[in-house]
Formats: sequence, C-alpha cells, structure tokens
Amino acid sequence: MNVRDILKAGPVIPVVTIDDAAQAPGLAKALMAGGIRVIEITLRTPAALDAVRAIREQVPDMIVGIGTLLDAEQVAAAVEAGAVFAVSPGFDQALVAQVAAAGLAYLPGIQTVSEAMAARRAGLDTLKFFPAKAAGGTYGLDQIRPVLPDIAFCPTGGIGAEDAPAYLALPNVLCVGGSFPAPADAIRDGDWARIEDLARRAAALRG
Repeated sequence: MNVRDILKAGPVIPVVTIDDAAQAPGLAKALMAGGIRVIEITLRTPAALDAVRAIREQVPDMIVGIGTLLDAEQVAAAVEAGAVFAVSPGFDQALVAQVAAAGLAYLPGIQTVSEAMAARRAGLDTLKFFPAKAAGGTYGLDQIRPVLPDIAFCPTGGIGAEDAPAYLALPNVLCVGGSFPAPADAIRDGDWARIEDLARRAAALRG
C-alpha cells in the first residue's frame, strides 16, 4: 500500500500517544466504528510498539502506522511490530532509503520549500507539512502549490476540527493529521463512545 492510498482513506488521520498498549485495540475499534481506517501511533512512549502489535492482531482492518520515526533502529522496530507506514517530523535523506528498503510506506515532514524540493529529488511526492500552523498554515500550503504542483500534503500540528475543513479544501491536501478524533483524556479514560462520536464527525469533514 503506497502512502497516497493510505492518506486517501479518509480526511483525518488520528495522531495518538498511547501509555497503555492494552487500550490500543479498544481505541482502534472505536475509530473504525466512527469511520476512520488509519491511525498513527507516535513513538513517544514505551507502549507504542506493543500498541501497534495489539492493533494488528486484534483489529487487522485498521491501517496502523508509526509516528515520530527518527532513525534506522526505529525503522526495524516498526517493521517488527507490524506497522504499515511510518511518519517522521522532518526530512532525512538517509531515512528515505532505509524505510524504502524495509517496505514501509513513508511520510516524512517538511516545513519549507527547500525541504520539499529535497524530498522531491529523493523521489517523494507525498509529504507531511509540519508543524502546519507554524509553517504558514493554509496560506503557506496554497503558496507552495503553484511552484510544486506535483506534491501532495498531509498537514499536521495544531489542527483541530474547526480549522481542518480549510486545509481539506486545498487541492494539494489529501488529509490532515491531528489528535482531535482521539483526545488524550478520552484514551486515558477508555471513553470509546466519545471517541467513536468524534471519529464519526472527523470522518465526515470536508473542505
């Protein structure tokens, strides 16, 4: 599955940080019940890789990826855990080759036109725009579009349900990433009904 196909699966990719891997299957089931088929689990806690394994085993229809990927060791760990795709906060030429060799779909982050051009030279045409608001938000993405018309983006960073439609309305945006379909307190409390409701609203977002 290539990264564009993954990003086209829905308008929002929940970006989540999980402290207890036992909660991951319940979270994934709630998101899927709400119409979201893709989840990014960040490598910010010791539970992240076990959370990926649990989702792959118990909710196999969920497309699960690893976020905050920074080095080759994490690439190997992501593959071993069963991740389908990987997301990095920035662009690292060495990681592009390592992730490709591992067979993962890859979404590296960029913030500037120079970084986007470097990623394009590396053969990438689908990028994360991060942190979106700090990098110019919808205005920045709209300015990039005519000079790099073949590049598509998933903006992430500071995006909520209220401003997601403005990003999704841009021709060079495939989807947005954010925590708003699965807030940290709802995950912590195991409030799957709330997450299902938020996921349903997120899945219905259109620009």
